[in-house]
Amino acid sequence: MISTILGVGLRNRPVMLILALAVVGLGLLAYDRLPVNAFPDVSPNLVQVFTVTEGLAPEEVETFVTFPVEAAMAGLPGVTGTRSVSNFGLSVVSIYFNDGMDIYFARQLVGERLLEARERIPEGFGEPELGPISTGMGLILYYYLDDTTGRYSLEELRSIQDWLVKYHLQTVPGVTEVLGIGGYEKQYQVTVHPESILRYDVTLGGIIERIRANNLNVGAQFIEKNSEEFVVRSLGLASGLEDLRLIVLKTDDGRPVYLGDVADIETGGAIRRGVQTRNGVEEVVAGMVVKLFGSNSSTVIAEVESKLDRINDILPDGVEIVPYYEQKSLVTAAVHTVTSALLQGVVLIVIVVLLFLGGLRPSLVVMLSIPFSLLFAVFAMWRMGLTANLMSMGGLAVAIGMLVDGAIVMVENVDRRLRSAVDVSRDQAVLAGCREVARPILFSSMIVILVFMPLLTLQGVEGKTFRPLAIAVSLAMAGSLLFVMLLAPALSRILLRRPGGSQVNREPLAVRLLTRGYRPAVTFCVRHRPVMLAAALILIGFGAWVFPRLGSEFTPRLQEGTILVELTRAPSISLEESIRTNMVVEKRLMRIPEVREVVSRIGRGEVGAHAHPVNSGEITVLLQPREKWTTARSQADVEDLIREELGNVPGARYRLSQPIEITVDELLEGVRARLAVKLYGDELDVLRERADEIADILLDVPGAVDVQVDQVGGAPQLQIRIDRQAIARYGINVADVQEVVHAAVGGETAGQIHEGIRSYDIVVRYRKNARDTAAAIGDILITAPDGARVPLDQLAGIEELVGPRQITRENNQRFIAVNCNVVGRDIGSFVAEAEDRFAQDLQLPPGYLTEWAGQFRLQQKANRRLALVVPITLALITMLLVTSLRSVRNSLLIMLNIPLALVGGVAALWISGQNMSVPASVGFIALFGIALGNGMVMVTKLNQLRESGMDVDEASVTGACQRIRPVLITAATTALGLIPLLLSHGTGSEVQRPLATVVIGGLV
Repeated sequence: MISTILGVGLRNRPVMLILALAVVGLGLLAYDRLPVNAFPDVSPNLVQVFTVTEGLAPEEVETFVTFPVEAAMAGLPGVTGTRSVSNFGLSVVSIYFNDGMDIYFARQLVGERLLEARERIPEGFGEPELGPISTGMGLILYYYLDDTTGRYSLEELRSIQDWLVKYHLQTVPGVTEVLGIGGYEKQYQVTVHPESILRYDVTLGGIIERIRANNLNVGAQFIEKNSEEFVVRSLGLASGLEDLRLIVLKTDDGRPVYLGDVADIETGGAIRRGVQTRNGVEEVVAGMVVKLFGSNSSTVIAEVESKLDRINDILPDGVEIVPYYEQKSLVTAAVHTVTSALLQGVVLIVIVVLLFLGGLRPSLVVMLSIPFSLLFAVFAMWRMGLTANLMSMGGLAVAIGMLVDGAIVMVENVDRRLRSAVDVSRDQAVLAGCREVARPILFSSMIVILVFMPLLTLQGVEGKTFRPLAIAVSLAMAGSLLFVMLLAPALSRILLRRPGGSQVNREPLAVRLLTRGYRPAVTFCVRHRPVMLAAALILIGFGAWVFPRLGSEFTPRLQEGTILVELTRAPSISLEESIRTNMVVEKRLMRIPEVREVVSRIGRGEVGAHAHPVNSGEITVLLQPREKWTTARSQADVEDLIREELGNVPGARYRLSQPIEITVDELLEGVRARLAVKLYGDELDVLRERADEIADILLDVPGAVDVQVDQVGGAPQLQIRIDRQAIARYGINVADVQEVVHAAVGGETAGQIHEGIRSYDIVVRYRKNARDTAAAIGDILITAPDGARVPLDQLAGIEELVGPRQITRENNQRFIAVNCNVVGRDIGSFVAEAEDRFAQDLQLPPGYLTEWAGQFRLQQKANRRLALVVPITLALITMLLVTSLRSVRNSLLIMLNIPLALVGGVAALWISGQNMSVPASVGFIALFGIALGNGMVMVTKLNQLRESGMDVDEASVTGACQRIRPVLITAATTALGLIPLLLSHGTGSEVQRPLATVVIGGLV
């Protein structure tokens, strides 16, 4: 079968060349169309349900909104869990589905169950709505509006954002939502004077009803006139402030009482729960662009940028859209890291191949395998719907050295045949040379592909992260195998020539020099087998001693190039005080030379992205270009400078993270750090007390920084508890009291004013000094059925108390998270030491339990899966070897290459100070394939020599010397192909470096 395939390639050389050109052309076409992302989107498959409730406290939101939504989702097919946050005025429920389920089908299922949830939610407590069709990496661009003239108010800028910028950006294909934050949403505010209500004998409810009754248009069909139809329109909508002021509330003795007599009517800003600030000097109006699930980040970002340029042209003079964070820079940097490593690797491989093969023609045949294999892989990736990202392109960079291995072995053997077999034709020499090594090449390539199969079995985050790498390597190796079996024989026949004269049987100079030193060494090893066996056992023992001393982590932290400072203040803080604190922190950050700009988000903006209270803020720290850094050499150094500059912020705690990292961590694990302890239980007070104990223990563990407990309590409340006996005496209903309290204190929307296509709410509310204290609220008058006016404090008890700030739940159980980052040591040893401390110092009540979350849990999941799958894969490889060699002894001989290769990888990690991680495990997996492939090439040659009649000792020495060139070239090309990844310091190199370190160390 193999000989037939080789013969087809050799006899049909023009067809093979056309095939090669077709693959190259399709690959180049696919490369232009291949979607580009920074790295694989590891976001879970989830649907979010947002419910805005007007002014409800967290415990009410949990009871009346969050729990009904969670309960309605129970039993949905494909659901793996739920997680929720109940905040002041907002409920967010996240429903997680199996990764394989179609997101639109999942949304349909949730949408159907929301009908049931709406029936359980009391009237007036909000309408649950589905969140954007996006993922954790969906926030692709942040921008703010820059008013260079200072002429526009924050209210005017917010109107520009909401009614001009937003609606234009939402027309971009691939954009699912544009969310605004900052400034003031414009309102028409009716500020009622309580004393005027008494003077004119009107009620607050009556005012609201009068506004509604005096603000509407109607259609009255049409009339016919002179054979024409005239549409009848009756216009009664209020068009501005003056129309509102002239609304009649009643008449006294023929004199109308207007709305303007009892209230101040003006435009103003709505109650806001989110603010955006910049550089410690100003508030700004900002927006966030959310891309559609499954859309191509690079394409959408490019379209958005183009649209922003066009929108800037139509904005009022002096207003400009300024993007301050975009994933494009991260995408570009990450892809540049691996593509530059890929190109550098190709250059190094070319040099090595030229040096060892000793001629341009055989080197050209080998070199042509690289573009063919890479473009074959790119075309296949495009057809499979994969993206070009840090991991998939990194897979090609990892494979680059292995792609030439098969071609090297075949071309080297054909070249040797052409030098030695002078009595046969070129066709016969080429075919014999190809046939001799085709079988080990085929099986060694299959082994390399097979060893990456464990990565395809990984689930969840680890699967989404490393599966693209395994697929890219496998596709590239498949392309390489196709090249070797079909194209290499044809190209060898076309390009290779018989050497003449003194060049017959003469090896290249580099090979002769290597063989001159290698033959005595290998002869000594063969003659002193016990000594070499002892040396091998010593090396294996060294590796066994070093391995437990390696640290462990899920993956090295990817440096995004943008730092996020998460600032948490006292739960009771007001929005204005929160802004002041934020400004202080921003000014400190701007003193750091490496910081270019600082933009902060406090609280939450439009529903759909963040659900944070006003005491929580995220400060996006934008850095100068690397060449302008003066004191820091890495992002970690900048983070140290930030910690040093901020020190202890009065009244606040901070934690450092990165924009994508914190979003993905929160969606995956419900925490906002790389490592966290989740404490589950029922009582919020107990959860808070025990969480504080856990935080104290973590602070004592070396390496812990940025330790913070999620704030679940400490929010002051003014509680109005209606006295049912008191209202019964006056014949007042509970609803009568609640409607007045809601409108007077919180405000009631009584309609809208339309300005063209723009519409703004009409909000009725008491003036500020009549509702801003407990005493003022107690003086609010409630109208009884008989017309009596009764103060609220005679109908209800009013008291101040402390309630929860927010309530988090997971799978219908409350929990609180203790977040921390780990610096200066690996996460694995940190967790082990912390667990020992917990066992000694932490006593939990019955029904309460802890669980590690974040990177550690992901690492444990990946390790368990690999521990199961890798042995199975090795067993399959052994079976493949036995099938190929038809010898158990020879197969075991090849497998014995693995322990020494593992020792080299472990030693390389230890010497370089890196931890054992999933990327390092991927490196070991790649190492298996390379080591077994080289062993197979060597052992196959030894068997051929034994079959020709040589004794074992002579065959061992001769075979090793004859195979030194292909073995060394394949090892050198693989190692040199990875050296650019090993030495790179670009974005994403942190994830690839452990892999390169392991492979290079193992090859040595």
